[in-house]
Amino acid sequence: MAHVELSVTDPFVAPRAGGPAAAMSSLDRWAIAAHNATEPCLLLDALQQVVAASPSACELLGLGDPESVAGKSVFAGVLRLVDFTAASADLGDGELEKIPPVLAYSSERLARGLMRVQNAMGTVTIDAIATPLFDGSTVVGSLTFLASI
Repeated sequence: MAHVELSVTDPFVAPRAGGPAAAMSSLDRWAIAAHNATEPCLLLDALQQVVAASPSACELLGLGDPESVAGKSVFAGVLRLVDFTAASADLGDGELEKIPPVLAYSSERLARGLMRVQNAMGTVTIDAIATPLFDGSTVVGSLTFLASI
């Protein structure tokens, strides 16, 4: 049986110098990919603001339209993250720093973990796998793929 292993380092071919895409940042190019993705994914910038969300991520998280969450802080009204107790208490600031999208950015490494999100439809447990995104040698955000458990 064949085995294929892929590594994605950039969503598009590098733009030619002086071309229209040359002015796009790495985060801008990833935003296009995330916005058009079939898989549930969420792209955050360095300030934990939503840069882009796929339609399936918005459906999974109960966020509505992807355009309505773009530019908003993930912690200020976009996601209500709760703990795993029966009380479903809001996560404290220390715990918010440990969720995969934030941890991937701060550690500059892959991060994986479970998140519990409460929305109008109820509470959903999410498996999140996040990777830091770089523009040159500077980390500029994180891309997180989501799956319901």
